[in-house]
Amino acid sequence: MTDYKHVSVMLNECIEGLKLKSDGIYFDGTLGGGGHSYEILKQSAPNGKLVATDLDDYAISRATDRLTEFDGRFTIVKDNFKNFVNIKENLGIEGFDGILLDLGVSSFQLDDKSRGFSYMSDDVRLDMRMDKSNPLTAEKVVNEYGERELKRVLTEYGEERFAFSIVSSICEYRKKKRIETTGELVKIIEKSIPKKFQQDGHPAKKTFQAIRIEVNGELDGLYETVLSMARALNKGGRIVILTFHSLEDRIVKKAFKELECDCICDKSLPICVCGKKKEVEIITRHPITAGEEELNNNGRARSAKLRIAEKI
Repeated sequence: MTDYKHVSVMLNECIEGLKLKSDGIYFDGTLGGGGHSYEILKQSAPNGKLVATDLDDYAISRATDRLTEFDGRFTIVKDNFKNFVNIKENLGIEGFDGILLDLGVSSFQLDDKSRGFSYMSDDVRLDMRMDKSNPLTAEKVVNEYGERELKRVLTEYGEERFAFSIVSSICEYRKKKRIETTGELVKIIEKSIPKKFQQDGHPAKKTFQAIRIEVNGELDGLYETVLSMARALNKGGRIVILTFHSLEDRIVKKAFKELECDCICDKSLPICVCGKKKEVEIITRHPITAGEEELNNNGRARSAKLRIAEKI
């Protein structure tokens, strides 16, 4: 595989948001290239510990090499961060002092043309799997999903206004042959969207996002996972979450609001009967976004939003 340059989005903001301490225990649920994990270990020296998860074997291999200087202070688990509760129990950890989720696709996954994530490459197999053991690929979604199901994916996960037209074109095309490459799919999408609506960004961006989310189940269980992670923090510990599209951001915002809520009883009741108590303080009333310098140097930071909450 070709070497890559991994650039962690909003690295300083994420690390500052965690409020690291030298004896803390931290969790990085999205290891990727190891950029965030490296800084967590560096700035929690000499005794800080880290547990990190990822599903991608290449990411784990690269990050392990990158973190070698902190040997003995980190544990990498090949698993989905959504299995957080089991991971925590299996490692015998009572609580964390900080939890980080960077929900973006890793740079090397986007840049590795063989993975089929990008709409900028023509002759690449439709794949989009973060975990190569996953039996569901983008090719299967595009060719084997029914018309109604495919429209649901593009509408819900891509918020694509031309979903009906795109799916109709896909279904018509696949009557003649299977759609096998990213290039084939891009051409179908381009022909399905009026030219005047193709000026603001690449016309295939939303469709590719939607299919990627479906293949990897990115939104499945995210809400519940955020709740369980926040509840596993030690007092004063922080959960820091970086999102890259509105669907993820809305889920995180909703979860934070539930955690901050004190009593969820019907307001008509004279007294509280639910027993719900406020669990976190939301640090970011409005999400933090990337600064101008980072936006100029890293286009992938453009859609990033950072939210932080602290356990009380």
